[in-house]
Amino acid sequence: MKFLAITLIVHRPDPLTGVLKSTQDRFREVLDNALLAEELGFDGFGVGERHERPFLSSSPTVVLSHIAALTRRIRLFTAVTTLSLLDPVRAYEDYATLDHLSGGRLDLIIGKGNGAAQRELFQVTPEDQWERNAESYEVFRQIWRNDRVTAATRFRPELKDAEVWPRPYQRPVRVWHGSATSKESVDLAARYGDPLFSANVTRPMEPYAELIRHYRERWEHYGHDPAAVTVGAGSAGLLVTRTSQEALAVYRPVFEANLAFQRQVGLPVVFDTLEDFVTRSSALIGSPQQIIDKVHRYHEQLGHTVLHLHADAGGLTDSRHRDSLELFQSEVAPVLRKEIPDPPFAWAPVRPATGEPAHA
Repeated sequence: MKFLAITLIVHRPDPLTGVLKSTQDRFREVLDNALLAEELGFDGFGVGERHERPFLSSSPTVVLSHIAALTRRIRLFTAVTTLSLLDPVRAYEDYATLDHLSGGRLDLIIGKGNGAAQRELFQVTPEDQWERNAESYEVFRQIWRNDRVTAATRFRPELKDAEVWPRPYQRPVRVWHGSATSKESVDLAARYGDPLFSANVTRPMEPYAELIRHYRERWEHYGHDPAAVTVGAGSAGLLVTRTSQEALAVYRPVFEANLAFQRQVGLPVVFDTLEDFVTRSSALIGSPQQIIDKVHRYHEQLGHTVLHLHADAGGLTDSRHRDSLELFQSEVAPVLRKEIPDPPFAWAPVRPATGEPAHA
């Protein structure tokens, strides 16, 4: 099993102290967390893309390029690239450049994106968002694989024998499809034989498991090898401590502050007690053995071989957050790496000429 640390670069007051960091300090925190993730042995670090409050992740290529310059080993993920909002030609140019600057350490997770404010900003409607996402991905995919592209498009000017530069380092880049609630993204992933990344964050397991079952069915419908199916899944929170009692005591004020925030802004409340959140959500809160058991329980339903954890402290103190990540990597990750298989492909960059894995 592989492990990612992911941030959406949420920028709001600390749920416990009420302190709001400056924008620059928040970006600095993201960079520090990326360095920590590489230091502790995480396999990837992801940065989201959002174009509305309270997020600072409107330019993931810039943030990931900076992280690429500071790191040497860790793979860099987008979480997610909102292709429904972007010109696929411009998106290709940005990510092909990042692919070179990172030495082929780039993975993309794409999706239509969520949020009414960013739809309005880009003048995208709920009715055409899925079609935009599919068209942008098809064009993006062609450009990455072909030196010249001709494409009849609805949502941008047509391409006629077009060349787009730079040509990429990886041939091709690996693209995951982010899925939260809808079958459209699942079907798009299955059609192209691409891996799926389930959000698996805001609700209990079953709706996500149902989508993944649909993905596997569609994968076989399109004629792909069932053994090549690859699924990643998120988690709703992380706190690893020596005992479950300590974990509950430390996390309770964080949970209660987040619950109050959800109610204040009118977000739907799915888990209204900490005990329910720990039991029925994908949050990993407890002792190392409890975390191991829970990941296995989810794996039985989802079959995932990649797991993402929160890169941000999210209300924990910095020292507590680091202790939790260290304990996860020292006592949880080694067991899960041994007991749950890796994805069925090489994790290293793909050499541009040979198509074989490279070793950075």
